[in-house]
Amino acid sequence: MSAPNSSPDSSLPAWERRFRAGRTSLPVWALDAPERCSVVATHQGVLEIHSWQPGTPATQLTSRSEGTALGEIDPSGEWIWWFDDVAGNEHGVWRKQPFGSAPGADQVAVADLAPSYSAGLALGRDGLAVIGQNDDGYGTRIQVVENGKPLRLLYEHIEDAGVGGLSEDDSLLAIAHSEHGDSRHTALRVLRVEDGSTVADLWDGPGKSLEPLGFAPVIGDRRLLVLHERRGRGELLIWDVESGLELDVNLDVPGEISEAQWFRDASALLVSVDHEARTRLYTFNLLDLSTTPVGRPDGTVMDATTRPDGGIWALWSSAAQPPAVRDLEGNVVLTPPGEPAPPSVAVEDIWVEGPGGRIHSLLRRPLSSEGPVPLIIDIHGGPTAHDADLFRAYPSAWVDHGYAVLQVNYRGSTGYGSQWRDALEQRVGHIELEDVVAVRDHLVEAQIVAADKVVLAGASWGGYLTLLGLGLYPDRWAVGVAGVPVADYLAAYEDEMEALKAFDRSLFGGSPDEVPQKYRDSSPITYAEAVQAPVLILAGENDPRCPIRQIENYVAVLAERGAEHEVYRYDAGHGSLVDDERVRQVRAEIDFATRHLNGR
Repeated sequence: MSAPNSSPDSSLPAWERRFRAGRTSLPVWALDAPERCSVVATHQGVLEIHSWQPGTPATQLTSRSEGTALGEIDPSGEWIWWFDDVAGNEHGVWRKQPFGSAPGADQVAVADLAPSYSAGLALGRDGLAVIGQNDDGYGTRIQVVENGKPLRLLYEHIEDAGVGGLSEDDSLLAIAHSEHGDSRHTALRVLRVEDGSTVADLWDGPGKSLEPLGFAPVIGDRRLLVLHERRGRGELLIWDVESGLELDVNLDVPGEISEAQWFRDASALLVSVDHEARTRLYTFNLLDLSTTPVGRPDGTVMDATTRPDGGIWALWSSAAQPPAVRDLEGNVVLTPPGEPAPPSVAVEDIWVEGPGGRIHSLLRRPLSSEGPVPLIIDIHGGPTAHDADLFRAYPSAWVDHGYAVLQVNYRGSTGYGSQWRDALEQRVGHIELEDVVAVRDHLVEAQIVAADKVVLAGASWGGYLTLLGLGLYPDRWAVGVAGVPVADYLAAYEDEMEALKAFDRSLFGGSPDEVPQKYRDSSPITYAEAVQAPVLILAGENDPRCPIRQIENYVAVLAERGAEHEVYRYDAGHGSLVDDERVRQVRAEIDFATRHLNGR
């Protein structure tokens, strides 16, 4: 792949070149035209949607100052749809434009569709499109448009739901829904596209989630691949939605399944398995029920796809090595534009006994470290996510500045079973921080890090845990850096997007009106009076997930008591797709921490 943007200036420090190096997603190919793909890649330092055919340069489709990252290619390969929001606020409409066209060739995809938050998109053949919407007032709507006919409502419910995919003949639609009131543990429904009638329902009861991964890619085949957690971890089953029969898919490998897809002849599955902060690939043969590991056994497969010829493309990286899209023979299929990012250091696995069981963490150390070094604890967001052995510019930047970087897969993280993931419900925020503190204290006691030079940092849920941790454990941190955090949970709930309100109700067991004390107990603003460390807060002006007003409420408390703090506001949403902005933010974070650690 090539693109007209220039490579990063070789005179820039390595940490900045990593942020400015080209980035690319795994290509998404058109079902009926596999030589045509859509791909998200940087153009002049901004992520945009491109069209691409293997062996040729990519063609930039979108051009927006805030960047564009959400898009789909239709089965024919004739059209690419992309989501058009306002300055990163995630509230917008779908647009479409011809494959291979230049920026500006787009049009509104569905004229009668009002702006909303996206709840998924499934593109079928002959102009069929199923569009999921989520917004205040109505919860979730799933609508269908086909062959130029008027928009037709297929599904509506006040609770959260999402589009899960069409059958190969476009007659059936799978959705994940939370009509039972728990959007963190969804149920499944299969609807007829023709009239919205229900074909089948599947629900495993409270606390157990089901996720649709795709229908078998054969005309007339009614089998749906499903991710379940009936035995306390992510596993697979194949559900025949007409007969109700289920086939259990047993890979018999360590870890839990995070993703899977059919091969195009439906004879096998490609399965991604998370195990101890690495993700690797397996194939499962549906004829002889055999499991075969494929691809690299180290690092992390960030994304993968099967191809019509039976091949596999995978986007792979490790903490030390930048990503590229390769086939299983190791041949590069697609590389980001420009010069590759400089490599970084490898991670070390750290296991610590915690209050809820063994805690797995990843540690990066500066190459020239001697004796106890400054530490930044980079808390991941989600919370249902996990840190992995993969390439990231952010922790590598801190390592280049002499910091060790710790990433903790606290209770609430994925990849360690359902019980570990859902343990945070016992006392939201407090549970995760118990694990973070346990690992921090272990590294201090082992004299790996300096006790008086520990920076607590994170973005999104990681930013929330940072602010909460600064108040709950004020003596453990020298500096706090909180990106796009929940700071005042009651106000955040009032202003956040509807899907996150549903998430919070699931997490706390009700709304703030129903369980106000739980929200107050888990809200950083409740403990703001105890904060001792200087804190930098980064906030997006248009953030629908962690809205700006509730951050302002928290900052007002700090200001009233004269606590040392700074606020970095930027004109985007829950993060930025622009390299310049990402570099400015990281430079501000490192400068803030270094200023306050000097002399300690």
